[in-house]
Amino acid sequence: MSIFSGLFRSRDKPTNSTTGSSYRFFFGGTTSGKAVTERSAMQMTAVYSCVRILSEAIAGLPMHLYRYGEGGSKEKAINHPLYFLLHDEPNPEMTSFVFRETLMTHLLLWGNAYAQIIRNGKGEVVALYPLMPNRMTVNRDENGELYYEYQTSQDEAHTMNGSRVRLQPSDVLHVPGLGFDGLVGYSPIAMAKNAIGMAIACEEYGAKFFANGATPGGILEHPGVVKDPERVRESWNSAFGGSSNANKVAVLEEGMKYTPISISPEQAQFLETRKFQINEIARIFRIPPHMIGDLEKSSFSNIEQQSLEFVKYTLDPWVCRWEQSMQRALLSPDEKKDYFFKFNVDGLLRGDYQSRMNGYAVGRQNGWMSANDIRELENLDRIPEEEGGDLYLINGNMTKLKDAGIFAASAQTQEEADETKETQTEPEPEDGRTRFRKKEAL
Repeated sequence: MSIFSGLFRSRDKPTNSTTGSSYRFFFGGTTSGKAVTERSAMQMTAVYSCVRILSEAIAGLPMHLYRYGEGGSKEKAINHPLYFLLHDEPNPEMTSFVFRETLMTHLLLWGNAYAQIIRNGKGEVVALYPLMPNRMTVNRDENGELYYEYQTSQDEAHTMNGSRVRLQPSDVLHVPGLGFDGLVGYSPIAMAKNAIGMAIACEEYGAKFFANGATPGGILEHPGVVKDPERVRESWNSAFGGSSNANKVAVLEEGMKYTPISISPEQAQFLETRKFQINEIARIFRIPPHMIGDLEKSSFSNIEQQSLEFVKYTLDPWVCRWEQSMQRALLSPDEKKDYFFKFNVDGLLRGDYQSRMNGYAVGRQNGWMSANDIRELENLDRIPEEEGGDLYLINGNMTKLKDAGIFAASAQTQEEADETKETQTEPEPEDGRTRFRKKEAL
């Protein structure tokens, strides 16, 4: 029995749907009157763009399994089975890019990403399969131990048997998002449902506005009594309703008059509202507006800085979640001492060509970068060691770092030798002294 069983006994199966691994309370109606779910939200172009940008960014980053070496060095553990699984193919049905893209999409929409860990008889990981977050619950048993319960479906790969399957934490790779209890994350879509619902309402209003011929609603006035008002209404709608009938000229008979009563979209600030909702959705996912097509406040002077901030403040926290979750779930206690996962974001932090070359020049001239270090960062072939590709140089005469003091030491030794020779020289004859004085005078 776990020593923490007594501490967590009160947090067993949650009774309130806003706690634990269930957040059904948040989905459904919004103040705008539109139902918001993870699937309806993806029909919004701004939500789809944000999810796609983050998912493709995480999926496209180079990810490697490293092993600690002597003296604090590190090397790629290409012979470890996990290296191939995460770098190339997590399972026979998908590539590493598709696997990470799928899990990142789940993480952004549901707040959690789950994958089933398939192990062989030795306990080694041989495959990883994504699991749908909306069918997964995380709870504690009577001893306070965590377990995962998954509701299977006919549309999935049959890696499980039974309709409801209980999985141990060692069988699940779980990447949680921002949450309240540290165990499960909560959906950004559910938390921001009112903002997304308003965006859906604005889009629907605009679509209906153009579907009705872009003509404000109004009243048909007749000086007498209309015997069949329904027929008149249908006749008007069939003649002037719809975008295909926009701007047609209406001919009114028997003194009939048309009076518009609706306000225009400009007066209702329709376009401004739609633009604000796009920025609101970008704020939910912490995406710079220029990355989803809003270049209003972007310029050549700040767009590069915004891109760097995207890597630092948006991608880095997600990368940390991935690295630490994989290390916790996929590595054994002994392997955690020697191995670690690492996403390489250096390619996204690279500046323009001139800035990179200036930075390389500073590193090369000050002795902390070799030619091969620079060529590796630029994805170029290495210079053979015998040709000096691994030499570290310093500014000045471009001397080897280990030989930096040789010339100074030799010059000092020569100077001391000259002084010693001068003090030990025997007095010359008078003629010699005279010649010496003349030479000195010259």
